Order: sequence, then C-alpha cells, then structure tokens
Amino acid sequence: MNLIPCMPLPMLLLLVPQYCAALQSELVSLSSHGCDFKSQMTHLPVATGKGNPREQFKHSRIPGSRFFDMDNIADKGSNLPHMLPSEEAFAAAADCLDIGNDTQVVVYDRSGLFSAARVWWTFRVFGHAKVAVLDGGLPLWVSEGHKLEETPVSDDDLNAPLRAAQHPPPQTTYRAHLQRGQVRDLQQVLRNLEQQQEVVVDARGAARFQAKAPEPRPGMRGGHIPGSKNVPFDAVLTGGRLKSPEEIRSAFVSAGVDLEAPLVASCGTGVTASVLALALQQLSPQPKVAVYDGSWSEWGSRQDTPMDTGE
Repeated sequence: MNLIPCMPLPMLLLLVPQYCAALQSELVSLSSHGCDFKSQMTHLPVATGKGNPREQFKHSRIPGSRFFDMDNIADKGSNLPHMLPSEEAFAAAADCLDIGNDTQVVVYDRSGLFSAARVWWTFRVFGHAKVAVLDGGLPLWVSEGHKLEETPVSDDDLNAPLRAAQHPPPQTTYRAHLQRGQVRDLQQVLRNLEQQQEVVVDARGAARFQAKAPEPRPGMRGGHIPGSKNVPFDAVLTGGRLKSPEEIRSAFVSAGVDLEAPLVASCGTGVTASVLALALQQLSPQPKVAVYDGSWSEWGSRQDTPMDTGE
C-alpha cells in the first residue's frame, strides 16, 4: 500500500502526527518505511456513490482516523459545491481536528483514490507541505488484512470541525496561508483564453468533454473550455491506485498536453481535477499545475462563458 504525496463528497483523511521522518514523496509504501499508520489518522467523506460516507465512518474506519467533511469545510456562501473555504475557516477546522502546521497528514477515501486527492490539494493550497494520499485507500487497507476501528463516533464529534469552520475564532493555532498560484478562478481562466499562457486540462470523461453525454447536474451545458485538452482522470488510475510515472506521462502526452507548459486542471467540481494534479506531482516535485476551483460546475452553468464541443 502506498502513500501519494501528493456528489456530496465527504472523504477519508489519516492524520499521523508522528508519521515517519523518511516520508519525502507524495506516494509512499506503507510497508517500505516501517511506519505505524495506526497512530493517528483523519478521515474524510468519499464519493463512493453508495451509502452515506458520514454514517460509514461512524461505524468503521482506519484506527485513529478523523472525519473531514469537504462539503462543509468549504465556502458556504457559494452555490458551487465544496469551494475552498477561507483561510480562517480552514485554520479553525484544522485546530478542531488537532492538526498543526507540522503534522504529517495522510488522506484516504473509500473508493481507492478519488476525493482524497481534493483534500490533499486543499491542504497544499493552504500551505500544508506535509500531506500525502493513501494509494488504494480503504479498499486496499482492508484487502491487505488491516483492522478497522468500529467504536461508535458521535454526531457531535463529527460536527465540531464544521461548527469551527462556520464560526472561526479571532485567533487560531494553525496558520493557513493561501497559495494563490495553485488555484484559478473564473476570471483568471477567462483571461487565459486571450493570453494563452496556460493549458487547461479537463479530467471529465470524453463523452462529457465532447458534449455527447449529458452533465450529471441539471441546467448545465455540455462541452468544454475552448482550447482545453482532455485527460480523463481514470486514465491515470488503475484499480483505485495511481499508475506508474511512465504511464501517467503517456496519458498526458497522448492527449496533446505539453508537460513543460503551465497547466490548469479542471473537471466537474474540482475533485477529479485534483487527481490530475496529484498524478502530475509524481512526474515532478514542483509541477506547474493549478486547479480551477469552480470547474465545469461554474463554467457550464453560466450563459456568458464560451465553450466548444467535439474533440
């Protein structure tokens, strides 16, 4: 099992304060570093499409993990799903989860690798360098025979970080610093249509990218941002895990992506775009990639944004 440094969509996050000094990569083997991943972990809800992630966490989880609800530790003033919270809100939630700026955080989900990437990216956007993703997530943890914790968790405990994020105190111990170079908004992506300084890479499936399949959210147009390239997120995954760096590189290059150019990852809601960002991290320790936070949920729901269809 590896660690990758790297829809209500809750997700699983492992928090390992005394993780392992040898952790240098976004993708690290559980067994190869001799680390005890049962110390302390944080759990986030995952978009599995089955059941209720919050209820699933209450009844079974990796021992010591904590629940991070990315739908609600978010900008609640936006009508778009799980948009980035403010620095103050994120810091308040981190404090409540007992996460410090030097804490090694490991994120996992119940799908193998899906929404964990979004939370990995969120931590990095707020300046948290010590964050990784558990490659293969909970399914691989279980398949390898590791135990689950089944002690019930109360709703009050799960709601505490949400309350903190919605009503942050004047001061927090955690210091969040938004890394603006890692995130793009609507106006920046619109300006790039003229300036052509960055390449947008869309993680949605080809049928949605080409407007041959309807969007899953009502009232949304089909198609893609003009000039963008299509690398479906599952092109960099196999069996719920990231492919090898060579295969990841091939997926981007075969889609016509210049890996030397600055990239902006987009998708439906900013989740699978983060999978692409995580994959690109395996090719370079400092990849030139940002995530369009609003993604197609924002672009496709407006009538004043240009779009293309077809390949």
